[in-house]
Amino acid sequence: MAYFILYIIGIASIWWVYRVGWTNALKTILSILIPSVLIILFNIKAGRLLFKNPAIGIISVLPTAIFIYQGSKPLVLGINTWIDRKRNEFVDSQEIVDAEVVSKEDA
Repeated sequence: MAYFILYIIGIASIWWVYRVGWTNALKTILSILIPSVLIILFNIKAGRLLFKNPAIGIISVLPTAIFIYQGSKPLVLGINTWIDRKRNEFVDSQEIVDAEVVSKEDA
């Protein structure tokens, strides 16, 4: 079942790259992936304390997820800015040569 879900996520990612472009898709995927990974890592580390009492664990998961999501916004914004800066450096590069295509009939 996990492989099926990963397969669907992979197909959806490829479709998303096709629809919006590589950099926008990368920024969107990272803005979802970074907070998710941080929330999972926090819950693994704090799981011993949180899940001794399941009621406390269930009640505390949502607030901690919100705090971690809000706390990871500057990190995500910094990574997205870095991606935009690298893309702009590539676009403004002096090594790119503009060429015009002239058909044989016009020549």
